[in-house]
Amino acid sequence: MLEVRALGAAYGKAQVLFGLDFSAQAGEVLVLLGRNGAGKTTALKRIMGLLPPQTGEIRFDGARIDALPPYQIARLGLGYVPEERRIFTDLTVRENLEVGRQPARASTVDWAPGKLFALFPNLGRMQDRLGGRMSGGEQQMLALARTLMGNPRAILLDEPAEGLAPLVAGQVATAILELKARGLCVLLSEQNLRFARRVADRACLLEQGRVVASGTLDAVQAQYALA
Repeated sequence: MLEVRALGAAYGKAQVLFGLDFSAQAGEVLVLLGRNGAGKTTALKRIMGLLPPQTGEIRFDGARIDALPPYQIARLGLGYVPEERRIFTDLTVRENLEVGRQPARASTVDWAPGKLFALFPNLGRMQDRLGGRMSGGEQQMLALARTLMGNPRAILLDEPAEGLAPLVAGQVATAILELKARGLCVLLSEQNLRFARRVADRACLLEQGRVVASGTLDAVQAQYALA
C-alpha cells in the first residue's frame, strides 16, 4: 500500500533524511521509532508532500506520489494527523468533522459521523462542543476522526500518544487497532515504546535520519536495547 525507497529530505541546506527504505501493507501498523530529531516527523511530512521533492520514490497503492502536492495526495486516500492536531478551535466537533469530509471510496470504510462516534464515544457526547474547549486527548481523537472523514485507505499519525494521560492513550491505541482490523494501512511515528508495543506489527528505528534497524518490535528492541 505504501512504499518508500531511498528517500531523502532537507530543510534548506540542512539534510535531514538519508535514503530511507520501508513499506507498509493494508491492515498493518508500521511504527517509526526514534528519539526527538531522528527524522520521524520529517519522514511523514515528506510522504504527505509537505516538504519539497528531493531524492527517492514514494508509491501509494502502486502509483508514485513523491512529486504531488498535499491536496492531490489526500484525494488519493492518504490521510495525515499532525502532532499539533490543528483542529479548528472555533468550530464544534461536528463542524470539524464536516471540514474533513470526502466522497466514499471503493474498498474502504465510509466513515460517517455515526461510525466515528461509535469509535470515539467521547466525541459522540460532545458533538456541539467547540474544539477550543476540549482537552488535549479529546482534541487528538477529534483530529484523528476528522482525518477519517476523508475515508482514507492509509493514514499517517505523528506521535498520537504525545502528552496524553495513560487512559486516553489507551483509547487512541484501541482506535488504531480498530483501523487496522478494518484494513487500513497505518504508519505512525512514536518514541513511546510502551504505546508502540500495543499497536505495531513491525518497526523501523531511525537515528540521525537513517533506518538503522527494522523488523518486529521485539527484534529491534533486542538489537538496540531500547527502553
